[in-house]
Amino acid sequence: MTGSNGGTGRGTAPRTTGVIPAGPAAPPAPTGPSRYVQRLIARARAFDTARPWAWDALLTSVWTLAALVDASGGWRNTARDPSVPTWLVLVASLLLSLPLYWRRRRPTAALAVMAAGALLSAVSGAFLQAGFLQALPVFHIALTRPPRALGWSAALIVPPLVAGALLHQADTWDQYVVPTLWAYVVVVLLGITVRSRREEREQEVRLAAAAERARIAREMHDIIGHNLSVITGLADGGRYAAAKNPERAAQALDAIGTTSRQALAELRRLLGVLREDEDGAAERTPQPGLAELPALVDGVRKAGLRVHAELPLPQGDTALSAGAQLTVYRVLQEALTNTLKHGGPDAEATVTLAYGPDAVLLTVTDTGQGASAQGPEQGEGQGLVGMRERAALYDGTLESGPLPGGADGAGWRVRLRLPKEGFPS
Repeated sequence: MTGSNGGTGRGTAPRTTGVIPAGPAAPPAPTGPSRYVQRLIARARAFDTARPWAWDALLTSVWTLAALVDASGGWRNTARDPSVPTWLVLVASLLLSLPLYWRRRRPTAALAVMAAGALLSAVSGAFLQAGFLQALPVFHIALTRPPRALGWSAALIVPPLVAGALLHQADTWDQYVVPTLWAYVVVVLLGITVRSRREEREQEVRLAAAAERARIAREMHDIIGHNLSVITGLADGGRYAAAKNPERAAQALDAIGTTSRQALAELRRLLGVLREDEDGAAERTPQPGLAELPALVDGVRKAGLRVHAELPLPQGDTALSAGAQLTVYRVLQEALTNTLKHGGPDAEATVTLAYGPDAVLLTVTDTGQGASAQGPEQGEGQGLVGMRERAALYDGTLESGPLPGGADGAGWRVRLRLPKEGFPS
């Protein structure tokens, strides 16, 4: 209902309906043993995030010890040439295990060093089982590096396999190369799968953050726009009353102070959601609903707008959630704010709230300057878009446009319909 200077734009607005999903419901909290398992996993991840070197050192130590145990004699069970010198087996084992410490920070470099150990193991005929440790840096390459890095990984893994097969398994070389390559393919696919799931979660977080920013921006627009309009009306009225009726001017100043404090309190509540206390819980206060509509109308009246309101109290359960009641409150707030700002000095507003069997109906009309005050092709601003989004969020409909039958384009009407829970829109 306001122009392009930040209002809602009182150009002709088509009827808008639609549903904006409120987002997926949060999964239920785990119970039983799974709760303790997830808590343990979360603590392990937190420790790894805070001290990644400790986890890398622990894993490297474990695998290095296992490789050295194998190098003490067990390697001969799978060797093609059991006469390989012990020092060569020891060097190959260290080359295949120590680089694991850098598998996350520099996985390609770690794989290159391990590939040298694998080549030494294959050419000598030792065929150390520690060669399969190359799967760990391959996994991290698939998890964190661009796809072209997988080509370099293949160039490092294949030569030792082919060399070992040709030098020591000439008759059955494919039985050694092909299964091993398939094992690495499975590792690569696992890394890509984990990467995809991680990117999906990050995308969900970004979308949730964007939705929350939009919600906060909409709330701040409604709070600041309405209260500043009321304060402006009170200030204008107080200025004219100061010369003729100082008592009325003092009342206007008192009302300005009250409105300012209310706006500040609402902004603090809204911004408090963005800040977390030390225990991670933000301070919460109830959002305005149907019970606060009379106070909203009284505040606009004090600003100088004549408002005729029919706001009956709901009888029994209105079947409207707190969010839907907030939508009714914000739509009425925005409609009256726009009348106050753009309706002109002689404008009057009429508010009607009705409770039907399956829906709640809110109608706001005024006798202001209407669309003619804005001029053609002004478009729509944030306020009208915000009202439509709020209505659509609860399967409601919002109609906004010039008052039918208004002379010379005078008058404006906003009509909101919110279905009760369990009824179609």
